[in-house]
Amino acid sequence: MLGPRPATHCEPLYVDLDGTLVATDTLWESLCLLLRHHPRQILALPFWAARGKAILKSRIAALIVPDAKLLPYRPEVVDLLTRERASGRRLVLATASHERVAHSVAETLGLFDAVLATTEACNLKGPAKLAAIREDNAGEPFAYLGDSRADLPVWAAAKRALVVAPSSRLAAALSRVAAHPEIVPLETGGATRHPALHPALRALRPHQWIKNALLFAPILLAHQITDVARTTAVTVGFIAFCLVASAGYLINDMLDIEADRRHSSKKSRPFAAGTLSIATGFALLGLLLTAGFAISWLFVSPAFVLMLGAYLLVTLSYSLYLKERLFLDVLVLAGLYTHRVLSGGVAGEVEVSSWLLAFSVFFFLSLALVKRYVELIEKSAVSDKEKDLVTRRAYLVGDTGLVETMGITSGYLSVLVLGLYVSRDDVTRHYSNPEILWLATPLMLYWISRVWLLARRGELAADPVVFAASDRVSYCIALGIVAIGAAAALTGG
Repeated sequence: MLGPRPATHCEPLYVDLDGTLVATDTLWESLCLLLRHHPRQILALPFWAARGKAILKSRIAALIVPDAKLLPYRPEVVDLLTRERASGRRLVLATASHERVAHSVAETLGLFDAVLATTEACNLKGPAKLAAIREDNAGEPFAYLGDSRADLPVWAAAKRALVVAPSSRLAAALSRVAAHPEIVPLETGGATRHPALHPALRALRPHQWIKNALLFAPILLAHQITDVARTTAVTVGFIAFCLVASAGYLINDMLDIEADRRHSSKKSRPFAAGTLSIATGFALLGLLLTAGFAISWLFVSPAFVLMLGAYLLVTLSYSLYLKERLFLDVLVLAGLYTHRVLSGGVAGEVEVSSWLLAFSVFFFLSLALVKRYVELIEKSAVSDKEKDLVTRRAYLVGDTGLVETMGITSGYLSVLVLGLYVSRDDVTRHYSNPEILWLATPLMLYWISRVWLLARRGELAADPVVFAASDRVSYCIALGIVAIGAAAALTGG
């Protein structure tokens, strides 16, 4: 690790912000916050950008500034600056971020003697940053700590060149302009230093793709699973839904970046932790949406493309607005699950029974409510103030009992609908011994009751679908229901 230099050699140290002091880009974060809090202003972005980056940053900063207390600071860099300040060195935050952002960071850390940052008149990057440093330091020797190729002109003029865990290409370029560059190693990494694959995969949440298996429900219940054309179309639809759903998770996480940082577990999500850059997130978003809609158009049907578009639109509305609306949020979540069932029917060209839709609404409403219930239980464990809102939720801790009652009731209603559904003539005619299907109802009652009991004990993961995907009992119940369906179809006269 780097140590402080003797006080007799204390040339001032100028420190970059984005990618250096913090493992993120504050401009990209500001854009996400702008979309989250002032979505209408997004239309003005091209006009601001046409007038130059300084104007763009100034207009955004006038509307929104990231919370400096929540930014993912690099602990190694903060430790270095703390030691350097203790040695008597003058520290200056020199950044291309807007001055409102920079001053907020400086006030939060309390380490800097001065701030040089972008104003409406000048974007402080590259040669402009070097000119500002020379003016601030009266042309005297200085040290500079940065992280990107844009800093090369500054390093070339610096007496002491420090760089945060550079890539091999940056290290080679830096060695050509600075005689003895000093590397600040990172133990925790960050968005610009880690290989992008692992955090990108985490951000896509592939474990959530199991929810899209609902697309197969219509052709399975209609006994059309052996129809190769229908099954192929639904399989392609499943892949498309996985791609678009992952795009939705990216949107959600980028919009919720500050809320996630306030959460005990969500703060480790790639965007919140700074292990995946927001710029990479937007690139992935475009790729996923293009691929998802393209294969739907080419290999499924225009009607399915419309279903996929409706899913994306509701998902975006949920991330921007609906997730903060009382009870409407869980209705939307239940609707998104049911939408998957409908989409499977569209892809496989199979009619979806209204009874199946009714079951889906009640069943998935119960799961959505148990998700909120778990969040409220977690909230009550850290605070007894019933008026404290769960982050980006409209529920109070005092609502816990009512949410539990609604969720259990909804779950039991789904079992009632299931019982009525399996007794219908249009269902029983597909089975040799349809009475056996009734055995599925006690299994469903057991599963729903167990989920809520585990939730009440605090032993349920936040997402019940993800819980079921790793729960042995859930697998046994699922296999039992499949066995019941098979027995009903194969036995009897």
